[in-house]
Order: sequence, then structure tokens, then C-alpha cells
Amino acid sequence: MTTATFYPNAPDLCEDDYLLLGLATCFYKEDGEVREVKVIEPIPSAALEAILKGIPTSYQMAIATTMGAVLTEDNTLTQPADFPEEAQFSDEFAFRAIASARTYKTHPEAQSHIPVGTTRTDFNYSIERKRVLNAQRVVRKEDNVKQHSHTHKVL
Repeated sequence: MTTATFYPNAPDLCEDDYLLLGLATCFYKEDGEVREVKVIEPIPSAALEAILKGIPTSYQMAIATTMGAVLTEDNTLTQPADFPEEAQFSDEFAFRAIASARTYKTHPEAQSHIPVGTTRTDFNYSIERKRVLNAQRVVRKEDNVKQHSHTHKVL
């Protein structure tokens, strides 16, 4: 007898599994200008532990919910009502939500920080270090580190 799974790509998860969603303040750089964007993204248990210890974070709030409330088996997304209307889901949201939900299955004690159905806003919110979503690294010749002439010589 086979059992039906709610998420074909994640047979170990069901619609009742814990999922923590954060509202992050991020930025897009376009034509030399930077614009602010509100992004809904899953928060894994390790990141939650760090945020609760008071590190600066771009998350304004976090909402505890279940996988089924946000993500259907055909990967259709439903935005929770507590988030602003202009907020958008992060890139690869379904993949990241599945990965995040698995972290709470392996560390169920982390679910007690923000129980399902509750919202938490008392984070050390800061956008001093901007999260630019479309940033590109340009490596230049000047970035190379000069090595001492004896570095690769056998003495």
C-alpha cells in the first residue's frame, strides 16, 4: 500500500508541518537608483535562533503558519493576510519553504519561540547593511592579493 504525499518533491512533509515566514526589507538596484522591496521568505530554524539572540536583521516581522496554508501541492502560493499587499514572495519560494520546514522537523523545540498562528515583531530590525537582491560582483585585477615571492618556493 502506498501513501499519498501532499508535496511530491518532499514526501517527508505534509500540509500541517510548521513554517515560519518573515517579512524582509530588501532592495533592488536599477539604473543607479536603489528601491525598497518587501519580500516574504521562509526563515529556517538556525536563522531564527540567531535573530532571537539579537543580531541585526532585515526581518520586520515573522509569522508562524503551516505549509498547507501557504503552499499547495501544485506549488500555488497563498499570501497570508498579515503581510502587506505589496509584499512579494522570494525567488524559489517553494524550494526554500520545503527546506525551511525540514529544519523545524529536525529541531521541533524551535517551534516554541513563535507558535503557529502568532506573529512576532520584536526583532533587532536594521537596514543599515542593505540586502540588494540583484547585486553583481565584479572582480577586477586590483582585487588580487599579492603574494610574497617566497610563497611557492621550496626551501
